Amino acid sequence: MAVRQADVVLVGGGVMSATLGMMLRQLDPSLDIVMVERLDHVAHESTDGWNNAGTGHAGYCELNYTPETGDGDVTIDRALQINASFEVSLQFWSHMVEQGILPEPKTFINRTPHQSFVWGEDGVKFLKRRYERLSAHHLFREMEYTESPRDLEEWMPLVVNNRDPMQRVAATRIRHGSDVDFGSLTRSMVKFLESTPNFELMLSSPVHFLAKRDNGRWKVRVKNQKTGELTKLEAGFVFLGAGGGALPMLQKSDIDEARGYGGFPVSGQWLVCQKPEIVKQHDSKVYGKAPIGAPPMSVPHLDTRIINGEPALLFGPFAGFTTRFLKQGSMFDLFGSVSSTNLRPMLSVSRTNMDLTRYLIGEVFQSHSDRVASLRNYFPDAQEEDWRLQDAGQRVQIIKKSPDGGGKLEFGTEIVAAKDGTLAALLGASPGASTAAHAMIDVIERCFPQRIKTPEWQERMKAMVPSYGQSLVDDEQLLNKVRERTLSTLKLG
Repeated sequence: MAVRQADVVLVGGGVMSATLGMMLRQLDPSLDIVMVERLDHVAHESTDGWNNAGTGHAGYCELNYTPETGDGDVTIDRALQINASFEVSLQFWSHMVEQGILPEPKTFINRTPHQSFVWGEDGVKFLKRRYERLSAHHLFREMEYTESPRDLEEWMPLVVNNRDPMQRVAATRIRHGSDVDFGSLTRSMVKFLESTPNFELMLSSPVHFLAKRDNGRWKVRVKNQKTGELTKLEAGFVFLGAGGGALPMLQKSDIDEARGYGGFPVSGQWLVCQKPEIVKQHDSKVYGKAPIGAPPMSVPHLDTRIINGEPALLFGPFAGFTTRFLKQGSMFDLFGSVSSTNLRPMLSVSRTNMDLTRYLIGEVFQSHSDRVASLRNYFPDAQEEDWRLQDAGQRVQIIKKSPDGGGKLEFGTEIVAAKDGTLAALLGASPGASTAAHAMIDVIERCFPQRIKTPEWQERMKAMVPSYGQSLVDDEQLLNKVRERTLSTLKLG
């Protein structure tokens, strides 16, 4: 059987692989790139519009990115980092719109104010302190704060209608927040890649074998689920961007850097309303505080969504316990991921996170009435019959070996790369797709270190991301310049 030679193999047809493929295509149009996807079309797992929150995560409204300290202060470092990372994605998307690579922005991104909403004395105190800390920084200077019923009536009418007038409430708002249909965005990017030379998309083709040859190149074997045809690929660089499926393949790679990593899978569900008379009354993403014991990705929020051009309201997510790593995966995924190198970290995490496990199992057994009762904290007039339950995507949280040999559960995203730069994988969940451009630049810098230093790649990278190599957190003038361009190009201003 002939071996299909390639420069790059992208495993997974989601937003991460598509973003990396698009960047590499711009940096070097001669690269031969193959994308392999286990399903029969791209962007159908975590990237699909119904499988994620669709929030352009910028730290504007997500309260879990600004944790409270023991003395009542609020730390904002993570929010600053996530905001700057999202600005990189906005620059990248703006470049592709300007080049005609992506279609009209409204097909994948729409202006949707980002708002935080709290109630009770402690909640109001926390939100006010958060506002004071964030709005003092140029990245968040346009944030507004209010406790005024009249303002709230304008900002979030569904949330405040028929609410107890004696309940103390507060909210913040950033007007230029966004709703992103990552599924539509990814399909547009892959469609463009398919129109270019030296690119091949292989659908219904899961990876069955992954190993490194003595010559330093990677052997990748895929089998077409529909035809049974086996294809042997060989590439100088492999990227594992397969969502929950990335961890098992990273383990198959047997690189030293993969040792000790495990995964903790979490499922999710949304309440969805598509009744026009209700949907039209809410135009924002309203985030609250997570219940005690809940994982950070379970922060409740009532969202305006536009998926495949159709408006809807989503509330959730309601997390749950699962053993699958992918929505269309196997019940044995979790057990199959246990190895001699990660057994101790995984056992350690299971012992120290029993409260989380109990919480997730409890979420699974909630009734429709229970879920709507949670929704009424954000929409007091919600009626059960107006909302249906929709399954969301699977998320695999990272388990890492801690210095003491035990394990630690991580709720962020992480790039794991071979020291020779021939293979990289993206693990984890939040903030995920929103920071895809920033994450894939990290992959390029770590896996193509010599080429990214060349004048040609530097110039092309700065064309895609004008702030490349500079700090938006530290440089207010630069931030103002790039934000003015992106808000205008993407019609978010």
